Amino acid sequence: MKRTIQGREVDDAQVAEWAAEAEAGYDVDQLRVRWGRAPRGTTAAQVVPVRLTQDELAAVMQRAEREGLNRSEAIRAALDAWASAA
Repeated sequence: MKRTIQGREVDDAQVAEWAAEAEAGYDVDQLRVRWGRAPRGTTAAQVVPVRLTQDELAAVMQRAEREGLNRSEAIRAALDAWASAA
């Protein structure tokens, strides 16, 4: 049986190595440090889906590009400015 991971063939020696590593146990605290995105605060951030028109998204992306931000950073900056203006 041919085994592949992400298009690469995995041989029996590699599977045996992974099995030995798993049987020896993992440091869970170390795994938590490695996996996932870095937290934005002291607790997990909440994902909030928002629908934007093509024009709204284009405007966000144009501003983000001018300011060297990614889309999420630009949207957070806009929300922060709006919330702070009250």
